[in-house]
Amino acid sequence: MAGKQGGSRGRKAGGTEQLRQYWTHGKGAAKIRWGAPGDWSRCVREVGKYLGPRAKGYCQLRHMAATGMTTSAHAKALRAGRRRSR
Repeated sequence: MAGKQGGSRGRKAGGTEQLRQYWTHGKGAAKIRWGAPGDWSRCVREVGKYLGPRAKGYCQLRHMAATGMTTSAHAKALRAGRRRSR
């Protein structure tokens, strides 16, 4: 049991937090342009390359961390109360 490395399986510790920072505040965030219209869709497109269908939930969490609001609240704020056209 001396050779066990725990849950990281030899990977660099803190990699998950580095990815969060990359997509929320780093170069990944610059690609997504959080706060601009379409930011969530850009995130799903970029992150989806790596996470597949799980990207939608991940991008919702990153959107909340980057903008401080959910995607629906952000969309309402961008529309400034105007009704959505169909």
